[in-house]
Amino acid sequence: MTGIGRPTRVLAELSHGGHALVDNNPEAEKSLQEPGTDSALSRVVNESVSTAEHVGTTSFGYLFAPLSAMFPHEHLPSSTPEETRTTVDALNALGDAMVDHENSPVADSTIPPVYTYWGQFVDHDITANTDRDTSIDITGDPLVPIAPREVLRRLENLRSPALNLDSVYGDGPFVDRVSPNDEAVPYDGITLRLGEIQLIPDVVPPADDLARDLPRRGEGPDPETRRTPQIGDGRNDENLVVAQLHVAFLRFHNAAVVWVRANEPHWGSEVEVFLRARDLTRWAYQWLTVHDYLPTVTAAGTVDTVLTDDVDLLALQSDTVYMPLEFSVAAFRFGHSMVRAAYDWNAFFGRDGDPGPAPATFEQLFQFTGRGGFAGQLERLPSNWPADWNRLVHQNDPDTARFARKIDTHLALPLSTLRNEGTIGDPELPVNKLLKQLARRNLLRGFRLALPTGQAVAEALGVPALTRADLENSSQPVRDALAAGGFLDRTPLWFYILKEAEVQRDGQSLGAVGSMIVAATLIGQLRADRRSYLNQTGWSPAQGVRLPDGSPVRSIVDFLRFAGVLT
Repeated sequence: MTGIGRPTRVLAELSHGGHALVDNNPEAEKSLQEPGTDSALSRVVNESVSTAEHVGTTSFGYLFAPLSAMFPHEHLPSSTPEETRTTVDALNALGDAMVDHENSPVADSTIPPVYTYWGQFVDHDITANTDRDTSIDITGDPLVPIAPREVLRRLENLRSPALNLDSVYGDGPFVDRVSPNDEAVPYDGITLRLGEIQLIPDVVPPADDLARDLPRRGEGPDPETRRTPQIGDGRNDENLVVAQLHVAFLRFHNAAVVWVRANEPHWGSEVEVFLRARDLTRWAYQWLTVHDYLPTVTAAGTVDTVLTDDVDLLALQSDTVYMPLEFSVAAFRFGHSMVRAAYDWNAFFGRDGDPGPAPATFEQLFQFTGRGGFAGQLERLPSNWPADWNRLVHQNDPDTARFARKIDTHLALPLSTLRNEGTIGDPELPVNKLLKQLARRNLLRGFRLALPTGQAVAEALGVPALTRADLENSSQPVRDALAAGGFLDRTPLWFYILKEAEVQRDGQSLGAVGSMIVAATLIGQLRADRRSYLNQTGWSPAQGVRLPDGSPVRSIVDFLRFAGVLT
């Protein structure tokens, strides 16, 4: 709970990129000097500065602490100004070479798209600020790595890494509300508020259920204010898939409240019922992340190894809670390669018949959110845009276009022109151009934050590293960039993890290094949280909520069914 002088867990105005490079953006600098100005950037900057001062921040750290000594062979080349400039140029070229062209073939995985965005939801729940810190930019000239000790001094995680759903619950329903931010996660008593979709002519809402949008402020001087979501993390309204998943979490909690009242009457007071429903929602989310999400995206056996191993990779490096930069800046960004340029979304924007309706494009999924303005003057999600989750969750679907892309070194074309990034000030500014190019941002940020190479991490984990031949088995532009930067022997960690998945697992899951970093980080965070399901004696879905047929919630599909958004 929070009140006057206490921290808040609501990051209402948080967005990707935004003011991450404020020191290189004249418009940003002007807004910081004029805090009263009514510009989008000013609101983001002032909000995040305020948030950074009041939120209960946690530390970033390096999972492989011995590698942070900056020995040259364990990091990208940067010993001289000339070598550093060559490295930066090669990283930019590599980022450009990773992006599809207009007619590039698409390699489909066997992973349903919901796993791409479950991962993004988890990321928003446990990590914030690696893309946004005002003192660590990636457009400087020269751009040089920051000493790891200095990175840790200047960078703080604005989220608790505990997978505790503070992105959903914020400060809870019992807090004394003292600022507009405290209203960002509204409650109706002990249930979470939902938003109703906006009916449009000749479109019947799914199952006549209007509660399919995020709750929104609905008042204010301009449509942008009225569209603002009242949720614990504003990033969950940036694309429609993760926004609809957030809606499912709101509904799951509300269904859990009903279930507790009906099946566990010994929880008598409203406070007890809320806390029990919140625990059951959190534990279901955590259990599914470990037992459904992770086994789907990591190499077979990795989760069992981490769960049964007495050695906790996180605890080896620190006796305090922290978020590994190798995870947040590299390994957990594998999901970027899974993003499709278009999705079989629902009956109105899908693949029903030939020619049938057109699928929902990646750009449309950013337009039909509050941040995207619902592609017009609407203030709520129109009734032809809620997700049909049946098209996004099934692992045995015969239509391969209903799966995520493979985990590999190829990114969909729209990820080079991100619609809602780099929109403040002059679009020709280097900072704004870079914010739209996801691959280049990821590579440059890893370099700037002094991440070790993929080969160094493989050696630290005791697994075979990729060979030069493995890396050279790439397109000519990728090979050229790898060779130019000296990356065939010292490979950027993010690219290495994607290439490892491509080589070792045919893109159907992460490889050895990526699997271990992702599984060990997420499971390690749950071990460190005394309130997680792992630290409850013998808790499993059998002790959780039940579906109408009496079965427990043991899959993400079950989760969506209990939430009432999937039949």
